[in-house]
Amino acid sequence: MYNRGSDKNTFNVVELEDGYFFTDDVFLDKKFLLTTPGVPVSAEFKRALKDWEFIKVFSEGIPSEHPVLRSASESKAPGKTDAAEKKESEETKEEENQSDDSIFARVVKSYDEYQEFIAQIYTRYATKKELPLQAISDKVKEICEFIRDNRRYVLRIQPSAESRDKNYLVVHSMRSTVFAIVIGLQLKFPIHKLIELGVSCILHEIGMIRLPPQLYMGHKVLTPVEKNAIFTHPVISYNILREFSFPLNICLGVLEHHERENGEGYPRKLSKEKISLYAKIIAVACSYEAVTAPRPYKEARDAYTGIIDIMKNQGKQYDETIIRALLFSISLFPIGLYVLLSNNKIGQVVDVNPENPKYPVVEILGETKPDGSPKIVETSEYGLTISRPLTKEEGAKLIKKD
Repeated sequence: MYNRGSDKNTFNVVELEDGYFFTDDVFLDKKFLLTTPGVPVSAEFKRALKDWEFIKVFSEGIPSEHPVLRSASESKAPGKTDAAEKKESEETKEEENQSDDSIFARVVKSYDEYQEFIAQIYTRYATKKELPLQAISDKVKEICEFIRDNRRYVLRIQPSAESRDKNYLVVHSMRSTVFAIVIGLQLKFPIHKLIELGVSCILHEIGMIRLPPQLYMGHKVLTPVEKNAIFTHPVISYNILREFSFPLNICLGVLEHHERENGEGYPRKLSKEKISLYAKIIAVACSYEAVTAPRPYKEARDAYTGIIDIMKNQGKQYDETIIRALLFSISLFPIGLYVLLSNNKIGQVVDVNPENPKYPVVEILGETKPDGSPKIVETSEYGLTISRPLTKEEGAKLIKKD
């Protein structure tokens, strides 16, 4: 029988049998959902846990030869135990007593701390040629939790042009990772895949460190020779990660993130199913981040135009499933975007509509409910709609007024 250790709900990974089903949800650290009763334990599942040095899993069920079907009323929210749901309820009540601005300020502070961690990782490799897999994966797990719990605030964060110019690689890697994890959450990735995806995205530009900074920080259009040098960075990044024995899935995400569905990417001109899943996600996340970010040689597009640009390239450059996941994660009118509503009032998109990305949740600017909290409304096809996104200049004026 299975050795559960001191906690009767704890199971040793090495003792799990392939093909068996748990009679209840299986969690990592009693918070992140790993698998459900309808999914059998597999060698790949155990190997992934072993790669990340997780030796135990938690479940209120027991291993069984047959899957257990549960009614919807019996199912817990994805990724949450009863204790986690209770804690979240308490945190929700606490947040209700805080202003939206104070919550956002707290999220920005944590975001900056995670970005500083990425800066330290890049500096550590550049100066000491060290790249600690376990430390990075542990921090990425925290980042996954942070993004999951604060998604609608994290997606509103816009790094300043000054910070981007000062440390482009770090700012780009952090923001790309946010979009990649949001996509992974939308695709219902288990925690071990979210961690692998996050690590791959954080390090997808690590090879740039070996290239002259003026190639990616310059203010001029690159020459053909300089472009060819840039084209080498995925291979350099891949070799760096293989040198430090990173799992192959992570390495392939780094190597292939500039490959495209139509076979016109680089370095190997792969297409469609030949491109790894992590690479497909990083390609979309990285491209969306790049098109909506200010650079010395180009103007940033607003979030709405950015998502439209990405959608125009679905099937050509990007995987349609990944684009759809991004669209449903941030909406057609992305979180943080200022919009003109059909009642001629100004609003800011604050959350997505999980049923339809065309009709997000909007905060009406300058209006509050009787209790003083912001007035939040749901847009819809037959009710209040978004007439158009505000231009960057119009949005900038609103921010300046605040």
